[in-house]
Amino acid sequence: MGHKVVFTDHSLYGFADVGSIHMNKVLQFTLADVTRAICVSHTSKENTVLRSGLPPEKVFMIPNAVDTAMFKPAQERLGHDEIVIVVISRLVYRKGADLLVEVIPEVCHLYPNVRFIVGGDGPKRVRLEEMREKHSLQDRVEMLGAVPHASVRSVLISGHIFLNSSLTEAFCIAILEAASCGLLTVSTRVGGVPEVLPDDMVVLAEPDPSDMVQAIKKAISILPKIDPQVMHERMKRLYNWNDVAKRTEIVYNRALKCSNQSLLERLSRYLSCGAWAGKLFCLVMIIDYLLWRLLELLQPAKDIEEVPDVVLPQDE
Repeated sequence: MGHKVVFTDHSLYGFADVGSIHMNKVLQFTLADVTRAICVSHTSKENTVLRSGLPPEKVFMIPNAVDTAMFKPAQERLGHDEIVIVVISRLVYRKGADLLVEVIPEVCHLYPNVRFIVGGDGPKRVRLEEMREKHSLQDRVEMLGAVPHASVRSVLISGHIFLNSSLTEAFCIAILEAASCGLLTVSTRVGGVPEVLPDDMVVLAEPDPSDMVQAIKKAISILPKIDPQVMHERMKRLYNWNDVAKRTEIVYNRALKCSNQSLLERLSRYLSCGAWAGKLFCLVMIIDYLLWRLLELLQPAKDIEEVPDVVLPQDE
């Protein structure tokens, strides 16, 4: 239809398995005609460029942010007699639930004063509950089930350390929310996670149980140096949704300024998607175009009421 399109990518995909290969080919077809793309981390941008074949200059990196007014530390600082480690995640393979099954018993064995709070639901919840029964950790591992987003802060401020065990992650907003609440983060070194927080606010580990246990030991040792209020103030300076909105608006304005291209120029981009796939994509695009023209004859665009532009009041 000739509209300018901006695509935002929040995901990471591999290149080795059959499913990823097919998905990447579909993505290449889908993004062949987009004007600009936005990714949430430099790792995500590199992944999207490699998967889709988009020119790097068309892809922009704009990180997510956190509502620091909502995610604030507790008014009273927690004592360190008992250390509480919080996990809030979907309990699925991709989020590293299997790692938690091995890490939690080992940490509980090493530190009698450590307790875990696990928020989230999913198919791997059964494995965690079996682990809790097997190691008799019912009084040290609290399973909350699904946690509504409005209740996440109340769970976070009851802990000292936030544990993220994801196996793949483009950005991870949960880490920002935890840091904004003053928690020290322990996370797997995957995807865009190393870009999220400064080195003194996070302890990174390989997605391996023994390395994660070592990272938790390090986090416990530096915990007395962490000031939740100072961490919260730093997060307010680092991440801001207003800044994200301004940067996103710049990308949209650049997309609007791009020159319109003819149908033949656009078709050539689909042809370049592969020897056979390119011809197939071209055929699909032509059928789509003809269908649009037919619908335009049956119900012209001038007969469809357009949504009026919103005029925002100017600040005086």
